[in-house]
Amino acid sequence: MLRFVNLDQNYPKARDAQDRKQDFEEIYADWAVDAATGQASRCSQCGVPFCQSGCPLGNNIPDWLMLAGNDRLHDAYLASSATSTMPEICGRICPQDRLCEGSCVIEQSGHGAVTIGSVEKFITDTAWQEGWIEPIKPGVPTGASIGIIGSGPAGLAAAERLREAGHAVTVYERSDRAGGLLMYGIPGFKLEKSVVERRLKRLEEGGVEFRLNCDVGQDVPFADLRVRHSAVLISTGVYAARKLTCPGAGEQLVPALDYLTRSNRDDLGDAIDEAGRLDAKGKRVVVVGGGDTAMDCVRTAIRQGAKSVTCLYRRDKANMPGSAREVRNAEEEGVTFEWLANPIAINDHGDGVQTVRVQRMRLGAADATGRRSPEAVEGDVFDLDADLVVAALGFEAEDLPKAFANADLARDRWGNVAADRDTRMTSLEGVFVAGDIYRGASLVVWAIKDGLDAAQSIQAYLDNRQAVLGAAE
Repeated sequence: MLRFVNLDQNYPKARDAQDRKQDFEEIYADWAVDAATGQASRCSQCGVPFCQSGCPLGNNIPDWLMLAGNDRLHDAYLASSATSTMPEICGRICPQDRLCEGSCVIEQSGHGAVTIGSVEKFITDTAWQEGWIEPIKPGVPTGASIGIIGSGPAGLAAAERLREAGHAVTVYERSDRAGGLLMYGIPGFKLEKSVVERRLKRLEEGGVEFRLNCDVGQDVPFADLRVRHSAVLISTGVYAARKLTCPGAGEQLVPALDYLTRSNRDDLGDAIDEAGRLDAKGKRVVVVGGGDTAMDCVRTAIRQGAKSVTCLYRRDKANMPGSAREVRNAEEEGVTFEWLANPIAINDHGDGVQTVRVQRMRLGAADATGRRSPEAVEGDVFDLDADLVVAALGFEAEDLPKAFANADLARDRWGNVAADRDTRMTSLEGVFVAGDIYRGASLVVWAIKDGLDAAQSIQAYLDNRQAVLGAAE
């Protein structure tokens, strides 16, 4: 270890931008074993591992870097998977520059962070290839049954732990495929669908039941789930798109998730004719937003063969919430960024042709969060021609008390499902919550963390209930 003094930081090589924008395959090449183990050996094995504290899952990063650096990849996989149910997914899509790698002591010393995410991906991909990932081994049947609403990362993480504990687990998913945003929200160039599908297959083979095309509240009453199951976990995610409020932002404006879902369905081979409305081929595309979803949209449009792709963001590059790595990838692929630019009107000229009127902005005083607030530069306005305008402004919670016909399901001031901070139990007895529907739109790694925490709380709840019943007998 400690080879950072004589071994430079190195990431897996990205395919040439002109090549990779022709398809939806992942852009990074696989590492050779010596390259991966060499990068792992750069770890300084800090006494206080800030990388671990920078990871929402609290992954034992120095441990599995040490094992990988000493070519003990099987042991590294066991250490990596002890705290994460999807390490190869987090290795692909986590914004490591804002989490573990951004907290790396070597990064702070100027030597360049250990490439933690890439090593994490390499370890688990190797585990799949070598057959080290064993089937789920359910514990002794408990007689308890858990219903999970939503099959995104939070629901899948909880399902795995609860099934391992011996409980019957049923996952209710309103879409035709499981996976949530992992399947339909994240493009293949960041997360190939086969990576998600093998995780889903492992859960199915381990006895987790998936009920697809099942919209709780419509196809099955929420009240029935509470009767049918010993406990219920709500992990629906947040899917209500924040709307652009300027004049003209009507039906012709495409929500980001609609656009990405259509593209991911195409990638999966679904044949659904949308009359080209959600296809960017040959079009001038404008995407409004500055987060990772906006980056997914602009990079998708490039691959669909857009004539031009422009991203509008009201703050500057330094204050963009999306991953710096994704911004760099988008720039390499030909996306134009208009920083400090805010749409103030969308004018429809017919035949699908639109003009986006853009107001130039500057950064003013800091707001309550500490970020400098954008303010208009008076008189500095310009127009952009567009054939497709995509709004990627984030997501909010749907009205679940209404959808579930249960007004007693409490929500917080942002519309998310409220719950006890320690137990994640909602205002309803035996009903728990995890993921974005609890914390608001966030990262996949936080959803996994919430799912694991909720599974632990559900287990404690069932143990306590069993103890009470035993005492009563």
